[in-house]
Parts: sequence; C-alpha cells; structure tokens
Amino acid sequence: MAASCRLKPLSSVAVSGGTHGNEMSGIYLAKHWLRDPMELRRGSFAVTPFLGNPRAIEKCERYVGQDLNRTFTTELLSSTEAEDEPYEVGRAREINQTYGPKGSAQAFDFMFDLHNTTANMGACLIVDSEESLLPMHMCHYIQTHYKWSPCRIYLYKLPGEETYSIDSVAKAGLALELGPQPQRVVRADLFAQMRALMACALDFIELFNKGTVFPAFEIEAYKITGRMDYPRYPNGEISAMVHPKLQDKDFLPLHPGDPVFQTFSGEEIVYKGDTTIYPAFINEAAYYEKKVAFAKMEKHTFSIPGLQRE
Repeated sequence: MAASCRLKPLSSVAVSGGTHGNEMSGIYLAKHWLRDPMELRRGSFAVTPFLGNPRAIEKCERYVGQDLNRTFTTELLSSTEAEDEPYEVGRAREINQTYGPKGSAQAFDFMFDLHNTTANMGACLIVDSEESLLPMHMCHYIQTHYKWSPCRIYLYKLPGEETYSIDSVAKAGLALELGPQPQRVVRADLFAQMRALMACALDFIELFNKGTVFPAFEIEAYKITGRMDYPRYPNGEISAMVHPKLQDKDFLPLHPGDPVFQTFSGEEIVYKGDTTIYPAFINEAAYYEKKVAFAKMEKHTFSIPGLQRE
C-alpha cells in the first residue's frame, strides 16, 4: 500500500437533484432540502442543494434539448452563447459559474449528483476513476457503514476521456444511482435509501474534516470498457431485445457464449467477446436513444492509499 495522502478539509458541498428531470428520488429530496435543510447540516462545512435542470423537471422529462449530464465538457462550457443552442448548454454554463469554474481553485470542494435508473443496479456509487482519492474513500466508508443494501462502485471514465458530468464542475464528486425505478415515479423505499446514503456520505466528510485518519485499503470496483448496442435492422430499428437470462443481472458475470439478446422471432444471440464482463445499466430506458443496451464493465480490485486532512 502507498503512503497516506493529505488533502485540505472541505468547506463547500453542493447536491444536485433533477440533473435528469424524470428521475424523481433526487428531485423530491432536493426540493425537501430546499424547504428544510436541517438534515444536511454538519458542523464543519456547508451544503447547498439545488435543482439541476429546472425546465426538464417542470416537464418531467430527462432533458428539453440535450442531456445535461453530458454537457460539462471544456468545449461546451467555454462556448459562446448562441441563440439556437439547447437550453442545457446555457444551464451548464450557469452551474459552472455558480459551483465551479471546472478545474479552478474557486470551485466547490465536492458535489453529489442524485440519479435513478430503470435498470436493476441497486444502490450504485459512481466515480470518474479509481484515482479520485477522496470519493474512493467515501465509497469505502459508505460500503462499511451503510447496511441497507450492498453498494457497488461504478467507474465511468474511459481512458483518455474528459469528465463530462455535472459533478465534474466541483473539485471532487460522487453520483448516487438507485434502481430499479420507473421514470416519472418516486418509490418510498429508494427515496429512503438515497436519503440514508447522503447522510452517510456527509458523515464521512465531517469525520475527515475533524481529522479522522482513514487507513489504506483494497476495494472492488467495476470499470467501464465500452458499451454494447442492440442488434439493428438496416433501417436502424432494433431487431432484438435483452435476453431474459441477462435481464436484471446487472454486475453479474457474462461469459463468452452466454445469451445476451433475443430477436423478435425468438432466436438467441450470444455474447461473442473473448473475456468475461460484468454488464451494468442493462436495458436502461434512457439509453435506447443513445444506442446502448448495457455498459461493459470489468471487475477490479484497487489498492487505495490512506487519507487524512492537512
């Protein structure tokens, strides 16, 4: 294990609900906290809840022009305002100005982003990379102290890819992804789980700020390697659906030769990869337009150095 690392204490933390306007747990949690922020309060730092995409929330749609959570690239954030640009591009600039600027010393210390998925992901903790020290320690703390359900770690950034999510505006971030929950629906059980996960994460920050020394550890996480599209007819329509034996098997091993799709006439299509993968976001409703049937993940064990405040 590497030597312990020291980071500055956190003073400014933001929480986005409704980055996607039809994912209801985070929307109603953020609205609740905007009315009554008491449960967010800790002694050593301030927490600011906000609604990520107000227009999409009003319409109860994922977005109105383009996916806000893919809009925080340097190119888009630095682009000149245009009359015909999607609403989310301007909204991303506003968020970057308020909670960033991205990559600057003035940016918020941490941002949480609250999501739901229609896939059977359970409680999932999404981090850009295993190299993000503070979020990885937060994930480890949550896995150790949150007893409601297992919490898998999803590392979303491909090699050489720029971070593009809303929480990348802050110095560090974590997205909570809870499912399965239908779009436009709020389930009380997942609402309560998201609330408890947030409480656990804020407790970790408070302990870190107060000088708790977090030792090095090894941790299992799932790292994206690519995405699998549905089989398609020449006109672009899908020609098959997720196979019943794969449906709801997020984060479970998929071996070469295992069934992945079933055509509408009932024929089986098998996985032709060379190695075992661990699919996630299987049959996610929001990803049909993105031509993604599931994310292809590898399971790794990472060694994370110890952490304490400066």
